[in-house]
Parts: sequence; C-alpha cells; structure tokens
Amino acid sequence: MKTRTLGGLKVSALGLGCMSMSSAYGPPANKADSIALIRFAHERGVTLFDTAEAYGPFANEELVGEALAPIRDQVVIATKFGFDIDLTTGARRGGTNSRPEHIKQVAEASLKRLKTDRIDLFYQHRVDPKVPIEDVAGALKDLIATGKVKHWGLSEAGVQTIRRANAVQPLTAVQSEYSLFYRGVEAEVLPVCEELGIGFVPFSPLGAGFLTGKIDQNTKFDPTDFRSAVPRFSPEARKANMGLVDIVKAVAEHKGATPAQVALAWLLAQKPWIVPIPGTTKRNRLEENLGATNLALTARDLQELAEALAKFDVQGERLPEAALKMTGL
Repeated sequence: MKTRTLGGLKVSALGLGCMSMSSAYGPPANKADSIALIRFAHERGVTLFDTAEAYGPFANEELVGEALAPIRDQVVIATKFGFDIDLTTGARRGGTNSRPEHIKQVAEASLKRLKTDRIDLFYQHRVDPKVPIEDVAGALKDLIATGKVKHWGLSEAGVQTIRRANAVQPLTAVQSEYSLFYRGVEAEVLPVCEELGIGFVPFSPLGAGFLTGKIDQNTKFDPTDFRSAVPRFSPEARKANMGLVDIVKAVAEHKGATPAQVALAWLLAQKPWIVPIPGTTKRNRLEENLGATNLALTARDLQELAEALAKFDVQGERLPEAALKMTGL
C-alpha cells in the first residue's frame, strides 16, 4: 500500500471509514464480520481507521477498539468529538457540544472504548456555534500536551474557522465530504489546506455509494439508512443524476476498472495530501476500493472528466436541511 502524509502524520493512501459497520446505512453489520474486515484491511496495508463517538453512539468506537487492539501500534486511529451526547447513557441531547471540559471528558471516554492510551487524530465533528474555535483549539492543545491526543482536525469547517483554529494549535487534517458527486470544498477549503500544510480527508468519497453504479432510481433504502432522508437520494434526484454515473462508467470501461475505482483514483489524483476513507461492510468491496491506489488516471483522463463534469449539474442537496445547518461549508 502506498502512503501519504496528512500534516505530518503518515498514513496509507486510502483509509477505512468504519461508520457503516455500526450506523447510518441501515441495521448494524455482524460484529465478528466487521472485526474480521477491519483486520483484513490492515493486512492489505490500510493503516488509517476512522470512527467517532457519535457512530452508535459509542458502538463503533468499541468495535474499532476491539478490532485494532492486537495491532494498535501499527495503525492510526481517528475519532471525533463535538455532538451533545450523554457520556453515560449515549443518549443524544441534540445539537453540538464543544465546551473544553466536555471535549476532555469525551477524550477520556473514547480512550477507554478504543482500548488505547492515545488518540492519533481527534476531530471536532461539527463546528459548535456556541464555543469560540480558539477555546476548542486550546482544549486540544492541552490534550496534545498530555500525550492523550497526538494530532487534531476539523470536520465540515469553513476557511475562517480553519485559519483561527490552526493559529492556536496547528491542524493535521480537515475532513469533509468530497467526491465527483460533491465538489464544494474545491473553491476555498482545499486551497487553504494547501497554504497551511493541512491534510484533507474526504468522507463519502463514493458519493455515499452512488458513484459505484450499484444504485438507481428504483433502489429501496432501509428506513434506518440516512440516505432515505437525503434530497440527493430521492428517486427523482437519482434519476436525474444517473448521467454522472454514466460519465464515470465510461472512464472505467476505458481503463479496465470499476466506477468506484475511478472515483477514488480521481480523488487521489487531485492532491498528494488527500486521503479518502471509503467505508464498506464487504470484503470484496474493500478489495475493489484498494485497487484504486494502483489505477493511474492520465492527464487526458482527468481532462475528459473535468470537461464532462463542467456540463453536469448534480440535483438535490447533499444533506437534509437540519444537517446542512450544522456544517460550516
């Protein structure tokens, strides 16, 4: 597996997003199968594993902690704080909570669930409008000084928040949605990351599965699958957006690859400090995704994609309205 560097943190060129094993994409996957998949990913060279206290809540951190305990010193664990979740019961109280004292309590709880003595990369999951980002950065500076956290990052943050946070405690990574299906970070966020030497970690790099070509207007989502409430995944939007999948499929056919591999290779080709974290619960999909690291898109391939994308207008918001309000993008 090729490696990349996120603001000084060396990781595999592709990471593994673990959220879907426990939440958001329908009923949780089988725990034993998920543990086996995480360990298999490591055998194949993956070193960056992404989780969060909110996934479950708590269940995903516990899963990742158990899976990686035997190989803890060989991997990088990224987790997140920032939602208002009762640390005892896991009950969601709604909204965000990045008060410094709460961040430190979350860190202690996450360390226990992850069965580790340090968090390699600790993200603020969403910007908290009630807490100055300088206070958040100060709390992370304290945690880094103790050794309980090694690096920190922001998720779905705007450029001014990134600048202000980085001025207090240098950021290692920014994590936000980015794919051929959503390119909103290109105008401002990516240039600021490049300027400040911050790595970028795209979540939903396969457009929440849409870019794989396995979803169409007739696909039925489980009621517990977040896509069932996303405007971009309404039957009408899916039908309108199939043209984007056709563009990716055409390149895939030309390259002897799959649409998923083209979508991931496109992200890898954007900048050397971009590390996508596709998620899956299936070994064959993991193998397919990892194949993207060996797929070289030529300048002509990228130009053809750029020209086709410039003519395509993706339909539907990427998140429900309430979720959009919680992002800084």
